[in-house]
Amino acid sequence: MRKKSLAVAAGVASLALTASIASADTLSNIKSKGFLQCGVNVALAGFSASDDKGQWTGLDVDFCRAVAAAVFGDPSKVKFTGLTAKDRFTALQSGEIDVLSRNTTWTVSRDTSLGISFVGVMYYDGQGFMINARKLPDVKSVKQLSGAVICVAAGTTTELNLADYFKANKIDYTPVVFDTLEEATAAYNAGRCDAFTNDQSGLYAARLQTSSPKDYVVLPEIISKEPLGPAVRQGDAKWLNIVKWTYFALLDAEEAGINRSNVDEMKGSSNPDIKRILGTEAGTKIGTDLGLSNDWVVNIVKATGNYGEIFERNLGSGSPLNISRGVNALWTKGGIQYGVPIR
Repeated sequence: MRKKSLAVAAGVASLALTASIASADTLSNIKSKGFLQCGVNVALAGFSASDDKGQWTGLDVDFCRAVAAAVFGDPSKVKFTGLTAKDRFTALQSGEIDVLSRNTTWTVSRDTSLGISFVGVMYYDGQGFMINARKLPDVKSVKQLSGAVICVAAGTTTELNLADYFKANKIDYTPVVFDTLEEATAAYNAGRCDAFTNDQSGLYAARLQTSSPKDYVVLPEIISKEPLGPAVRQGDAKWLNIVKWTYFALLDAEEAGINRSNVDEMKGSSNPDIKRILGTEAGTKIGTDLGLSNDWVVNIVKATGNYGEIFERNLGSGSPLNISRGVNALWTKGGIQYGVPIR
């Protein structure tokens, strides 16, 4: 009976802690400690990785800097926590981090059962497979991987998609599951598996880590939809709005032609849309209604550039990955990235 009472008490305490975190004023807490705490991938080229001096770079990293710029007017007021796929949600739920910006797929179960809310899609991706063409010269399709040993990271939608796809197509395979993506990548590079599966962007990043990138081929099939985006804890609509509208501001700035080099000049524009975005419209309250300054978008663009600048610097033509924008281009340029109007 005593054990049952202790268990009930522990459960009540846990619920109370969760409720306390959920109802907290995240913005006030962040301002009080003087920095944003952001959870990112431990090491994924183009998205989030740190060098030997502890300097972080990547698409997801720059999004965190954009949020810090919106809140503080200073992109340096952010600290990064490297997280594995297994511990990322716990870190957000417990309040260890304020934003999870770690190549995480938006799904209905994550929206409804984890106490988190996604704010947008920073990168539209899909799951693919990579092989060493020298070892498997005849394999041109995933459906030719019957009997293959496949490396995959645990606790990911990737692991579930792998099982579903091979079962649906009646293909035999042997999964080798690792706690982290880094371990899975290392095992694949060491020759422990015939193929490696991950989000396609992650495969391009992993290929750069091999001894001979030209020998590695990403197979053509995409077996899933992987909308990757940042998330926050549920229960704080004010903070959700700030992070969500930071995402939209990056897209709206690109569509309006506002970038790092011309943002100060654009503040003098007579275009009503640009004036609203940059907070120069007479009587504007958009920034203050969010709990920010009215020049919050100016601060964001000065800090990181617009979405297109962030993409090209980390993933596109300005990076070793050289990934084309594809569906991640603006809707006006053949893609599906679409910023909700700031008005």
